Amino acid sequence: MSVDGWHTLLVLGGIRSGKSEFAESLVADAPTVRYVATAPAGDPEDTEWATRLAAHRARRPGSWTTEETAANPGRLVEVIAAAGPNETLLVDDLGGWVTVLLDPAHQPADDTATIAELAAAVRSSTARLVLVSPEVGLSLVPTTPLGRAFTDALGATNRAVADACDAVALVVAGQTAWLKPTTPAPAHAVPPAATSPEAVPSRAATPQTAAPQAAAPRAAAPWATAPQAAPAQAVPADLGAGDVTLPEVLTPAAAPVPARAESDEPGTGDWAAPTMALPMIATGLVIQPGMELPMPDDYTGPQAVDRLATLDIPGAGLGVLEQVVGFAAATQGTATPRPWDAVRVLLIQGDHEGGASAGATPGESSRRARQARAGRGALARLAAENRAGLQIVEAPASAPMEERPALSADEVEAALRYGWRLAEQAADAGVQLLVLAACGAGAEAAAAAVLAATAGAEPPTVLGRVVTEQGEIDDAAWMVRCAAVRDALHRTRRSAREAKDVLAELGGGDIALATGVLLGATARKVPVLLDGPVGTAAAMVSRDLAGQARHWCLLPDHGGRPGVRLAADVLGLTPLVDLRLDLGEGATALAALPLLRSALTLAATLPVHPSLGGPDDEGDTGERTGTGDRIGDDGGDDGRAEDEPDFAEPEPAGPGPTTVGADEPVFPGRRAD
Repeated sequence: MSVDGWHTLLVLGGIRSGKSEFAESLVADAPTVRYVATAPAGDPEDTEWATRLAAHRARRPGSWTTEETAANPGRLVEVIAAAGPNETLLVDDLGGWVTVLLDPAHQPADDTATIAELAAAVRSSTARLVLVSPEVGLSLVPTTPLGRAFTDALGATNRAVADACDAVALVVAGQTAWLKPTTPAPAHAVPPAATSPEAVPSRAATPQTAAPQAAAPRAAAPWATAPQAAPAQAVPADLGAGDVTLPEVLTPAAAPVPARAESDEPGTGDWAAPTMALPMIATGLVIQPGMELPMPDDYTGPQAVDRLATLDIPGAGLGVLEQVVGFAAATQGTATPRPWDAVRVLLIQGDHEGGASAGATPGESSRRARQARAGRGALARLAAENRAGLQIVEAPASAPMEERPALSADEVEAALRYGWRLAEQAADAGVQLLVLAACGAGAEAAAAAVLAATAGAEPPTVLGRVVTEQGEIDDAAWMVRCAAVRDALHRTRRSAREAKDVLAELGGGDIALATGVLLGATARKVPVLLDGPVGTAAAMVSRDLAGQARHWCLLPDHGGRPGVRLAADVLGLTPLVDLRLDLGEGATALAALPLLRSALTLAATLPVHPSLGGPDDEGDTGERTGTGDRIGDDGGDDGRAEDEPDFAEPEPAGPGPTTVGADEPVFPGRRAD
């Protein structure tokens, strides 16, 4: 299902339109499906309705399981929220769910809140999810109050769920029309390898939203030209002989802009040439909602995790780090993933003006960027230890969000495309893993504003305390930052909450550029380690442009930051460790990277346990049967060689059984040999 470019899908259609059959065909290739039936049983004397339900049941394969929610409409939200990433759910249909929701037996009830809970569960679901719903909006307005209540509630439900889903399809007379996105990949077909623009169909550009209020003139964005890799810098003279080797430091260098007839628009340099997985128009690349980007492999991830149980490990296994193995397997498309060797750190440096940067030392972020270029500081040292390249990218200062938009609409478009090309350049260089880092005054407040706009968070709850260079808590600066976020949200209370609008009004250059990096990495199937508020805020925005992006992200640690915790919860990203490291964005992820690599190394190199056919202590590599005998032994009927001594089980030293029965449980956490 995920190879079609979507993960959650709403199928609409009229009565007898074929919507249920279409939805069932989409999940037919799944090994198991959880079918959620919402319709009530109905009148026992209504044989025609009973026949319809029986026909639905007869179409379901025997491997499917069925759960009915007619007795409790709130159960549907619980089922969707509890479903894991390895599950496939088919909900049929939302019309029956609304019928039960409006039943007097369940009143009084807050129908609006229940519908909002359903949409939130769909938006945050990690399972493969298909929902079926009747489209009744084209019929006449019902003449009865109950009929109007049903159509109103169902219309509100369809709109909320459609907004939360990655894709929406409308079935009319057995024919399918895709409403979101408008041109999906063919069903059950893997998209061609995205190596050239010819592999992607063209799509007409959507009309751009009216530009926000014009901001004061600022320096030209550095992303107006193509990012190019500069040679690795020399080791500074002040580094001692005992220092680690410097990472390869890459910086975007200005490149000549080819002549373009009648074009002085920003972002129309050679880096805006056609690239994969983007719709094309005459002026270059377009990043817009509903993009069809790839999903990780749905099957290799669970296969890799299941394989861990067969390895020759003395203890109970990798614990939480099994998620790393499953993630790497899904993103690499193999059940035996390899450790990431080629790693690149993208450090985005960009300040925010106004109250967002209250308490920050002027010029501190620039000093951090210079420090990284020189090979000093936590980020550069950890990058060298992990044999990772380091690329520093400068974003222009963002305007005070409490007064006016942080960026113009053109700057947002240019930043998204520039970040996309940075990820594309890394993929072309053979990078297997990107670490997204940022440093900038006011970045955390901007990220809090983005979270408040996209997740409905209260700014004070997601804005961390301000700590001075002397390690003291500056509550006055924290209050100024909270006020700036509050005023910015009040200023934009009537503005659209689309992804690009949020970036222009609140996010600024660093978050916009990071969003482009996530989208470009997703398009090129490059996984990303998130670390800190900027990366998680960018992930929140990117899900509204391409819902597949979050599935290529991994969060090693939340660093004790409340905003990162909330974003991770909304995105369905579980922090792998809870060390609460706060070494600066990027450094925390690099500190955890050796642990992640160790888990992948064990998963890729450890043999299978001898009881399951693996080699024994003497290096025997012969395949074994289920009883432990080697295949091909000819030492006797019992499978032992003639010179092998007979084994006699010793008598126990104390009371108790000498054997364990077949029906008795083995010690929890241990393998039964």
